[in-house]
Amino acid sequence: MRLIALVLATFVAGGSAAAQSWTEYSYPDYAFAVSFPAAPKVETTTYQSADGRSAPARVYTATRDGGVFKMTIVDLTNAALEESAVIDHAVKTLSQGGVIKLDIPHRISRVFGRQLSIQAADGSHSSVAVFYHKQRLYQIEGNVAGNSTADAIRFQQSLVFTDSD
Repeated sequence: MRLIALVLATFVAGGSAAAQSWTEYSYPDYAFAVSFPAAPKVETTTYQSADGRSAPARVYTATRDGGVFKMTIVDLTNAALEESAVIDHAVKTLSQGGVIKLDIPHRISRVFGRQLSIQAADGSHSSVAVFYHKQRLYQIEGNVAGNSTADAIRFQQSLVFTDSD
């Protein structure tokens, strides 16, 4: 019994130390907040939308212990695409070269999307969620090597939409 208590205490203490290194970053201009394990790098790029056009995108990326944690926001204001086409295209793009292990409906407050777990050919795992909200694609991906998926899931689950809807 004491051994179990010692193991649990060690796990909790180790988890607390790891938890302290994650910080929530808020981006009011894009109506979201998310927790990263390190300060994210921000890149402006383009994203090929479901209709084949390029759309402006911002990518926030942080790495830690071989894991890559990425939040992508794509402005689809001028695309005139349906939500299902946007989400399906994002899922198809994210899962290329991998196997979808989980694909379920997902919701954050009143924003609906999809949550996925994807195993890549190299054995890495991604915990992903995609949403289409106010003509923007929100795509969050936590990718880790091997079977230690806790950080990927933690990252993916940290997304919060901060607008009034």
